[in-house]
Amino acid sequence: MSKITVDSGILSEDELKTIKDQQTKQGTIVQQIGVYETQKHQLMHDLAAVNEAVNETKQNLEAKYGSINIDLETGHWKRIKDEDVEDKKD
Repeated sequence: MSKITVDSGILSEDELKTIKDQQTKQGTIVQQIGVYETQKHQLMHDLAAVNEAVNETKQNLEAKYGSINIDLETGHWKRIKDEDVEDKKD
């Protein structure tokens, strides 16, 4: 392809269409990223709220039952012995 040496001109229809299509695609992608970032931001807030509720539930259950392990399938719980807690610290 030879280089044009004039100072101004008009692109071919195909060249202009290619550039416009690329700009449209680029704009669409940037917009979608913005939407996803907004959704991510909201999800992070939702996760923080759930984590806060989980911690509150843990504190309430620990105040009622002490340190326990819970089987989430059955709801059965078993007290954690002090030596089990010490083993986990090591």
